[in-house]
Amino acid sequence: MRSYYDAPTDEGSVPMRGSDDQSGAMFSYVSLEARVPQDHPLRAVRRITDQALARLSPQFGALYIDFGRPSVPPEQLLRALLLQALYTIRSERQLMEQLDYNLLFRWFVGLGMDDRVWSPTTFTKNRDRLLRGDIAQAFFEAVRWHADTAQLLSDDHFTVDGTLLEAWASHKSFRPKDEEPPSGPGGGNPSVDFRGQPRTNDTHRSTTDPDARLYKKASGREAHLGYLGHVLIEHRSGLIVQATVTPADGHGERDAALTMLERLSGRHRVTLAADKAYDSRDFVANLRAMRVTPHVAQYAATPHRRSAIDARTTRHRGYALSQQKRKLVEQGFGWMKTVGGLRKLRHRGGPLVTWIFTFTAAAYNIVRLRRLLPATA
Repeated sequence: MRSYYDAPTDEGSVPMRGSDDQSGAMFSYVSLEARVPQDHPLRAVRRITDQALARLSPQFGALYIDFGRPSVPPEQLLRALLLQALYTIRSERQLMEQLDYNLLFRWFVGLGMDDRVWSPTTFTKNRDRLLRGDIAQAFFEAVRWHADTAQLLSDDHFTVDGTLLEAWASHKSFRPKDEEPPSGPGGGNPSVDFRGQPRTNDTHRSTTDPDARLYKKASGREAHLGYLGHVLIEHRSGLIVQATVTPADGHGERDAALTMLERLSGRHRVTLAADKAYDSRDFVANLRAMRVTPHVAQYAATPHRRSAIDARTTRHRGYALSQQKRKLVEQGFGWMKTVGGLRKLRHRGGPLVTWIFTFTAAAYNIVRLRRLLPATA
């Protein structure tokens, strides 16, 4: 019986089945620009990124000398790092691999079809040059300036919060500071039994990442080696306006909040929302001295502790609104940890962790701006 897909083979007809010929073509007459759909989300991301990079051109020029072999263009390097955050790419090596065969990635970074991709070592060494120039902070501020000129930022109402960033270091590496490296069997990953031993940041240090600190989020929770990442968001669009990283010492959240508030422009009165961890009399007093109205969530009263926020603050409608808006900060942390890849850090050392955290915060703002700005912005 003839199949439905069997075409007649009389005069002038051809079989319906397509040919599986795999002879490679030497030339392509379709440009990368034409291959990317006009409504692709990366087009809006590329427009916002290019406007931010254009503002950084003078700073890029100060990082390079006027002679020598050309290096990786800083604009292309930052676009590649942005792709790593947007597409949750685990490492620079995998990023270079995908950049080699992914035409969409080549278009976004600015490479031609036949341009050679950099080696992972070359890429990371050039990234370290941008670390010395504090380019992540400059890129973050350029993206924030873009949002400010589009009148998307609030100058009056903010939320602060912190989150634990788990370091790229294991508990085995947390050794006494005065101890010599173990010489027993086990190679580079020896067996270590630390159960029952008191271990604190005063007496111990990670041999893998000396800047990481042992920290637990609450009593009874497990402890992790890590850092504390802090952000300050505004309430109009939920964009991050300040970002920083501190050692996980238990007091960094409040100190970082005061530092980020000092960086804000203007001296008019503003409001600051925060969770119960910031309900401290010293912190609230410092906020009021800075002309900041503390919209901090109240700590449940106990026989030994009372909230530093009373009815003079909570009776106003703005306090309830701030408590609703402060949940926006969790969206930023959620994106940065899941999509941005910061749930488990891939970098070691305080300066590099701060650089990556700030850059990922800028990436989150770009993703938000893609929806907030007009299609032609």
